[in-house]
Amino acid sequence: MKGYNNEFNFVLALNNKKVCELNPLLYDLIHELFDNINDQMIIKSWRNHYKQKTDIFVKINNMHKRLSIKMGSRNSVHLESINTFINFLKENNIPNNAINNYLEYHYGDGTTDNSGFKRLSAEDYKKHNQEKIDYINNQFSNPKLINKMIERSITKGLVLNDRIDAIICGEPTDFLWIKREDIKRIIIKKKDNYCSSPHFGPLVCQPLNRCLNYNRKYEYGRNYIQIKWYSLFDDIIENMNDKVLNNYSKVDN
Repeated sequence: MKGYNNEFNFVLALNNKKVCELNPLLYDLIHELFDNINDQMIIKSWRNHYKQKTDIFVKINNMHKRLSIKMGSRNSVHLESINTFINFLKENNIPNNAINNYLEYHYGDGTTDNSGFKRLSAEDYKKHNQEKIDYINNQFSNPKLINKMIERSITKGLVLNDRIDAIICGEPTDFLWIKREDIKRIIIKKKDNYCSSPHFGPLVCQPLNRCLNYNRKYEYGRNYIQIKWYSLFDDIIENMNDKVLNNYSKVDN
């Protein structure tokens, strides 16, 4: 609920406002996203009521931008069924051994189909099977695969005609943002960073819920994967610093 309220707060801060009426952060964001605008132009904004990557829309004249809004420190950026995720891996020629290794990690019950009786936490599974996870990550480090995962989990999703222009991290008076092209760059930059969990760069892949206590209420979560971008805030700051350094470099040259 807090996330939904935050989206509405962004809409309220933008909708029917002149560009010059925005707070400094929103003013900079709008000028970063839109070309050929002036301070007297009126902004329209509304929330997306469908479950897509886009959370809110922003419109100036006939130009539309789509924004994804995050808050907190444990950002989940994607959710899908284990079956569609495995099909995605197969379509991208991930070896069967790596797929089976992922399924063993995902279920943590000694099987690849959720039929085991003894369920292990991720930490306990890693104690004896880290080499299998390392093999998975070796297969997941292909830049072409990571690019497709970026689109699938962050910038586009599984829905047609939905492609975000930027991610906002924070609240209307205190936030950072990163544009679509920079999302790709910062994630690919970290493709070889070590992580003990299955991952695509900084995007960590894990079950929605391991349901170690066999609670029927959460059992469905064992059949879904989620992608978490734990370092989202830090990576946005790193991207901003990279851009500042690049600008300095251009000036020096």
